[in-house]
Amino acid sequence: MMYPRLNIDLKKLHDNATTMRQACVANGIDRSFLVVKVLAGDLHVVGTLADVGFTHVADSRLENLIRYRKLPWPKALIRLPMIREAKRVVRHADLSLNSELATIQALSRAAVKLGKTHDVLLMFDLGDLREGIWFEDEYLSLVRAVAALPNIRLCGIGTNLTCYGGVLPDAVNLGRLVAIKSRIETETGIPIDLVSGGNSSSVHLFGQGIIPPAVNHLRLGEVVFLGRETAYGNPFPEMHRDVFILEAEVIEVKEKPSQPIGACTMNSFGETPVIADCGMMRRGLLAIGRQDIEPEDLKPRDSGIAIIGASSDHLIVDLKDRPCKVGDKMAFDVNYPGLLRLMTSSYVHKNYLR
Repeated sequence: MMYPRLNIDLKKLHDNATTMRQACVANGIDRSFLVVKVLAGDLHVVGTLADVGFTHVADSRLENLIRYRKLPWPKALIRLPMIREAKRVVRHADLSLNSELATIQALSRAAVKLGKTHDVLLMFDLGDLREGIWFEDEYLSLVRAVAALPNIRLCGIGTNLTCYGGVLPDAVNLGRLVAIKSRIETETGIPIDLVSGGNSSSVHLFGQGIIPPAVNHLRLGEVVFLGRETAYGNPFPEMHRDVFILEAEVIEVKEKPSQPIGACTMNSFGETPVIADCGMMRRGLLAIGRQDIEPEDLKPRDSGIAIIGASSDHLIVDLKDRPCKVGDKMAFDVNYPGLLRLMTSSYVHKNYLR
């Protein structure tokens, strides 16, 4: 086996997906997307999750949805489409998240040409300040215009929370989303089927009676892959936290000073490092670096080892009193940004465990 490698436990991942799907249903979320953007288009992993019961496989990159084209699973594009790719979006995605009328009009023209119906989930910004129609703006004319477009089906409304501004989902902002649904239906007569109340940060509300009954949909990724909700980062009950484990090989073990010697300037990343003098240190060098992962996104599984830093291709660790020699492997837990980078890096070998 080649290193560095990312061990992916497919059984544990399937267990997590099943547990989360059941938790959604128990909390009135009868439909949900499985957001797989962190997998960087890995068809092998995504294919093992198609039978869990999520209504759509969802990704922010159209290129990844194209890779999944043979999966018998509806596809959702969850980054707002670029207007110039409208035809490709309609061809390869069954649904997309939208907030701009001009883009939806382009999707309509493409859908007519391709003889397809394209579903649109209209996004509203409830305060997190990423995508969406501002909730205080007048939106009924836009809704009417979208609903009137040929080959477009306005399937619902949604919001995104925590991803940019860190705004927590709660009874107030989710209540605003439900009020938008009610106003649209009352004043336009247009039915709103899906009310998508956010992402993995919303699952911390499960079991508290806070999620309004009208919210019937979530878009879930990190909670499935890392077994934790993303509002506070707490583990979700009965879910595995160790689906993904990074292993890297030790390529040098030396005793050296802890502080550089000589006049210092910028490092290779344009940073001016501040390194404390901790005396002599047993240092290990591993064959992985910032081209693949940021050191702060890793946590050694051996708590007696500490990460010191990294350059493009090397990770530096303080071995302390741990026995270690060249050729040994070291294991790390990863967070969500780290997993995203590791899955994207072609230099990190993927090892699928069953």
